[in-house]
Amino acid sequence: MNYLISIIGSTAIGKTSLSIALAKHFNCDIISCDSRQFYKEMRIGTAVPNPKELAQVPHHFIQNRSIQDKYSVGQFEKDALNLLNKIYKKTNLVVMVGGSGLYVDAVLKGLDYFPEIDPNIRTTLNKRFEKQGLKPLQIELKKLDFETYQIIDLQNPHRVIRALEVCLGTKKKYSYYKNKSKSPRNFTPIKIGIDAEREIIYNRIDQRVAIMIDEGLLGEAEALYAFRDLNALQTVGYRELFAYFDGDFSLDVAISEIKKNTRRFAKRQKTWFHKDKEIHWFDYNTNIEEIINVIKEIIEE
Repeated sequence: MNYLISIIGSTAIGKTSLSIALAKHFNCDIISCDSRQFYKEMRIGTAVPNPKELAQVPHHFIQNRSIQDKYSVGQFEKDALNLLNKIYKKTNLVVMVGGSGLYVDAVLKGLDYFPEIDPNIRTTLNKRFEKQGLKPLQIELKKLDFETYQIIDLQNPHRVIRALEVCLGTKKKYSYYKNKSKSPRNFTPIKIGIDAEREIIYNRIDQRVAIMIDEGLLGEAEALYAFRDLNALQTVGYRELFAYFDGDFSLDVAISEIKKNTRRFAKRQKTWFHKDKEIHWFDYNTNIEEIINVIKEIIEE
């Protein structure tokens, strides 16, 4: 029996350190499913594991692509499954870590199939979002696909834009493509979630943002400013600094916006993951041995 230990939770909660500790204990590889850590140009703002962390166990899908590459969650699903098949020929255990809920589900459950969409449609929608806000996009989605409008997280711009681009690019409703049959998996998922009280998460976010600024996030964002319209850079931590470069914010306000928007992102992550009743939840301060014992019990059942 093959197993995939999936470590999930809000941003800044401590997933990286836990994943490394578990991978070292079980002597296995780590697959990242953080949708922004794929990009080699985005190191500081995506909290990529540092060289010392990366050297402790084999990592995959960390800074393996350029922001200029076209890379979708569907392609990641294929790449991750192909890699898992290779690893499972040598061992029956792999750790996967990341807070991108859609990418986690892509590997664990499989994706609904959607036709390839002209990337210019998403670029146009992102520009509309920047200039007009989310409300006009919500109204358009309600008109084009009321079924999706009723169930989607309307406060999540990525989800709204994704649904809209499918409607506009295929001339069919986003809901039309949902819940089709998916291919079976050759592994059993073990879902480990780590969590904390909201105030603790928010404090950890504030500390992380401060560290990112000290490590040079401003310079990293400045080097990427010319590519700001790329989908990879529609990301908290970069968007706010681009607005600072444009003169829309002072630096202090931009940093404050990064913290605020990261908290909102963490809230959406909690909402997404807490819908899954198969996740074994632990407090972020839980002793690693307790988590290891739960995993061993599942494997030995």
